[in-house]
Amino acid sequence: MSVQFTILGSGSSGNCAYVETENCRILIDAGFSPRQIRARLASIGKTPEKLSAILITHEHSDHISGLLGLADKFHIPVFCNRGTQDGTIWALKTKWDSKKQPAFADADGTAHLKAKIDWHLFDTGGSFEIGDVGIETFSIPHDAQDPVGFILRTASGNIGFATDLGHTTKLVLDRIRAANVLVLESNHDVKMLQDCPRRSWALKQRILGRHGHISNATAADTVAQIMSAGLKQLYLAHLSRECNKPELAQHVMAEQLHHIGATHVQLQIAAQDLPCATLEI
Repeated sequence: MSVQFTILGSGSSGNCAYVETENCRILIDAGFSPRQIRARLASIGKTPEKLSAILITHEHSDHISGLLGLADKFHIPVFCNRGTQDGTIWALKTKWDSKKQPAFADADGTAHLKAKIDWHLFDTGGSFEIGDVGIETFSIPHDAQDPVGFILRTASGNIGFATDLGHTTKLVLDRIRAANVLVLESNHDVKMLQDCPRRSWALKQRILGRHGHISNATAADTVAQIMSAGLKQLYLAHLSRECNKPELAQHVMAEQLHHIGATHVQLQIAAQDLPCATLEI
C-alpha cells in the first residue's frame, strides 16, 4: 500500500493534515472544528473513528480548535511535548470557561482536561514511533510554549512539517533537508503586510519578528538552502488571507525553483477552505 497524504486545510483560520500508511492513520494538528475535520475527512473517504493518533505542533487555536472534540469522543491518542500540553490545556480551559461550560463548575479544569485526553508526551528533539511511521521532532522559533516541526519517516518517503516559524534556524534547515514531501510556511508578502490597514503596528511587528511567521521570500530562500534530488513535492502553507495571495506565493517560489534548476519539484499551494488533492507517495 502506498502512503497517502492530504492537507485538509491550511491558513490563519485552521490547519490540519492527514497521513495514512498500511498500519496507521495520523492527523497533524486539529485546527478546525470537529465537525469541519470530520467533513473534510469524509471528502477523501476517511473517518475520525479510524485515526491512530493526533500530532500537535503547538497550542495556538488554529492548530487545536478541534482537538478536544475529536480526541475525547473517538479516544484518539494525542502526541505533543509538555509545553504544548500545558498551553493547550490553558487555551481549551479559557475557551470553555468563557462559555460557562458546566464541566468546570465543580472540578479543576486542568485536571478535567488532562483526564479527557489520552496524552502521550515527547521531549522536543526526540523520536518515537506510531505504527509503521517513525516521527522525529525538532524545535522551531515561534511565539508558543514549545513549538515543534515534524519529520514523518515512512516506507515510501519522508514527510516534513515546518509551519508557524519566524525564521529558519540551522536546526530547522538540517531537519527538513531529509523531507521528500515538505509542508513549508509561506505566510505573507512583506509589502502587503506593511501596507495592510487592518493590522496594527504591534501585530505587524509580531508577524515580522523572529518568532512570528516567514514571508514568501524567506520561504523561497529556505528551499534554496535545503534543495536536494530527494525533495519531490513542496506545499506552501499557512498563507495569510489579507497579506498574501496564492498566485503571489506560487510565483515567488516558482521563480526560485527555476533559478536553482529544481525542475523535479512539484509545487502546490495549500488552501484554507478546501483539502488538497491526495498525494500518493
